[in-house]
Parts: sequence; structure tokens; C-alpha cells
Amino acid sequence: MIRRVVDELVRELAVRVRPALQGALSPRATRRPTSRLHLARTVGANLARARVDDDDNVSIVPERLYFKQKSRRHMDWNIVLVVDVSGSMEPSVIYSAMMAAILSGVPWISVRFLAFSTEIIDLSEHVSDPLALLLEVQVGGGTHIAKALRYARSLVTVPQRTIVLVLSDFEEGYSVEGLVGEVRSLVEAGVTCLGLAALDDRGAPRYAVPIAEQVAGAGMPIAALTPLELARWVGEQIRK
Repeated sequence: MIRRVVDELVRELAVRVRPALQGALSPRATRRPTSRLHLARTVGANLARARVDDDDNVSIVPERLYFKQKSRRHMDWNIVLVVDVSGSMEPSVIYSAMMAAILSGVPWISVRFLAFSTEIIDLSEHVSDPLALLLEVQVGGGTHIAKALRYARSLVTVPQRTIVLVLSDFEEGYSVEGLVGEVRSLVEAGVTCLGLAALDDRGAPRYAVPIAEQVAGAGMPIAALTPLELARWVGEQIRK
């Protein structure tokens, strides 16, 4: 019964979330000639030149042509979810497990899932099965975000096409300077770093603002987002 409920929730979320991700790499309009005309953009840009003949036929002699850029779907992206499973993180862990399943269903995205407290467990083999993933997670213990980011950095092979997504309350139990340093190392290497604030039982953000501000200053913006908003945020990073 639990599996059916979880699977249904993931399916319902995916209906809204995956289109936002798929649109991230859809062809955009450009004035540079390619083999494919961007008809909608060309028509929209030349409506002022529309003419109607005596038989009510509409014609447009375009002055400006727009073309579709070549698709980038062959350029796979890697997303490393770094998920805080220390005390009071249950709602956020459930959220992250569902998002991992949704992201892993996008053909051009590969997903790694790192659960951490003061230790790190790589649960990437379970990303397509949120229930199995949740059953492997033991919530509790302290928080060592810097250590988890150091491990995430060791997994990066193509920095320019890697997103490290940290979900935490950012209550770092060790050196904040060390955490900031790990973020800077990832950013300087070309990795896109994003932070998600932990959520409480009512879905409200709950995180250490002073530490989060330092992390954001090092190049990891932090936000509290719904799954759809997160998909759009990831899509924006991919489009850059």
C-alpha cells in the first residue's frame, strides 16, 4: 500500500515537473541561419507586414527570419543531490526522494543521491525507487555539510554540466569556513551549486539564515521551493 501511494505521488508530481525540465533544452530562436525555421517566432516578429487580399487570404513577406538553434539534448547533465538526514529532516528527506525519482526519469539527466549526517551514504542505486531509498535512510545525528560536499566534488567529471544540489537546514556542526571553502572550490571548478532550505511539517522553510547567507555569498544561492519551482530553477541553470 505504501509503495502504491508513493508511486502515485511521484507520477502526479512528474506530470507537472518533467515538462519544465524538458523545456530547458528545447530549441530557441536565433537570427543565425540553421536548417530549421522557427515559424512561430518569425510570424510573430513580422505581423506588421501581414497583408489580406481580396479573397481574405493572409500572406506575410517576412523582413526578419528566425531559426531554431540546434538541440542540446545530446549533452547529458549530472545532478548530485546532497541530502541532509540529520535530526528533524524527515519532511525534506521525503521531498528529496521523490524529486530524485522524477529527475532520474528525464533521459538526459543522471542522478546521484548522497545522504549525509556526519557520515555519507551513497544511495544512487535507489534513485528511481523512492520507497526503497527512504527505507535505506536513517534520519538522525549531526551535520557535516562540508564533508558531504567534498565527497560530491570527487564524483564530478564534467563540471560545466554538473549541478550539485544541497538540501539542508544549513546548521553546520563543524567549521563554517570549511563549508564555505568547499562551496567555493566547486564553483571555481565550474560546477553549478544550488541550495534548498529544509522544510518543516507544514512545508515552511527552516534553516540557519546566517550560515546560508555565507554559503550564498560563496556562490551557492539558496531557496525554499516547491517541486515545480525547483524543476524550473534547474532548467534555468541548464539554459545558461
